[in-house]
Amino acid sequence: MKTIFWHRRDLRLEDNAGLYKALKTQNEVYPIFIFDSNILNKLPKNDQRVLFIHQEITRLSKEYSKLGADLKVYHGDPKLIIPNICQELNVTAVFTNRDYEPYALERDQFLFEKLKSINVTFSGSKDHVFFEKNEVLKNDGTPYTVFTPYSRKWKEKLNAFYLSSYPTEKYFKYLKQSQPSPILSLNDLGFESQKTSDFPPSTEPLEIISNYKETRDIPSITGTSRLSIHLRFGTISIRKLANTAVKLNEGYLNELIWRDFYQMILFHFPHSAAASFRSKYDKIEWERNESHFNAWCEGKTGYPLVDAGMRELNNTGFMHNRVRMVVASFLTKHLLLDWRLGETYFAEKLLDFELASNVGGWQWASGSGCDAAPYFRVFNPTSQQEKFDKEYKYIKQWVPEFGTASYPAPIVDHSFARNRAIERYKSALNA
Repeated sequence: MKTIFWHRRDLRLEDNAGLYKALKTQNEVYPIFIFDSNILNKLPKNDQRVLFIHQEITRLSKEYSKLGADLKVYHGDPKLIIPNICQELNVTAVFTNRDYEPYALERDQFLFEKLKSINVTFSGSKDHVFFEKNEVLKNDGTPYTVFTPYSRKWKEKLNAFYLSSYPTEKYFKYLKQSQPSPILSLNDLGFESQKTSDFPPSTEPLEIISNYKETRDIPSITGTSRLSIHLRFGTISIRKLANTAVKLNEGYLNELIWRDFYQMILFHFPHSAAASFRSKYDKIEWERNESHFNAWCEGKTGYPLVDAGMRELNNTGFMHNRVRMVVASFLTKHLLLDWRLGETYFAEKLLDFELASNVGGWQWASGSGCDAAPYFRVFNPTSQQEKFDKEYKYIKQWVPEFGTASYPAPIVDHSFARNRAIERYKSALNA
């Protein structure tokens, strides 16, 4: 009997829940990866995330080759490719790890029904999060919408079972033994050839995790783990990372809990992917100032911490977590522009883009999400800079013209913007 294991957001061999379960069937396991054209066709042709995935797939293929196996890489629509492979190889089961985003849920439901019609089972495993769907609920069976009680219940539920790794290495002998096949090039996928980028390593930065609470808010230093891209694409196990966090720093563990929280919110409240979690916030009358939006995108607002953050994003695909909050608040409160504009821009630029966390973060900043900052809380970018980049180290790195005549004046006055935002929000929410 033959089994397929379909890699998606789990680009690793070790501690991989779905791969472990596929191998445990003791059938011949054929590992595959699909560059999904439904996703790729929407991306710019020089997208760094595609380069990252391509590099990681190349690495993963080499790891399979060392085991005498072959990672077969496809390009196209999974709805067509998966059934075709099953019939071509006479496969009886397809294993994968679950994905909770709207497109993935629709795709997987289609494949479940399609494969069932040809007598092939389609089995998903939990690997991307610790607790999914209905695993952490209130006592009355309803989902949490506030983080603190959710995190309390999450920690109560966490035990050695959930932290245990899946020993895939015990069953590698069930991988289909075959010669490695060539991997599609970036050009084959319709993307520009690019030089190898210096993406953050997937090794755990133990010192940073140990001191996370003290260093996490300082953008001028490497005070965060930079592992978000690896969590996004599953090149590192969340269980491995959580075991480290449990031992070294509960503050870092909270960041992993936020990931679960936002995934749970998206699952239970799918409307929040494109509309405000709190529907009354969709009544807000947003400004339609294109020049202000462009200034924000380009990092030319006249507020140096905001500009530094946007330029870091545009140049690297990364933005420091503290600065993300500042620039998001600035767009939605100071410029009074729709949070969806910012969410879409981040989705295009962030290497670690993940729908649930991105939407959750933007709605938190705009006040429209679950457990969000109250609408009358308006970050003062100058106060934030004085607190977290007092010596302008971060700003000078990304805004070299700051302090010279070529640096623009603020495009909006802070006091005016704050009062306008509060009044506009109040008017909409009390209507």
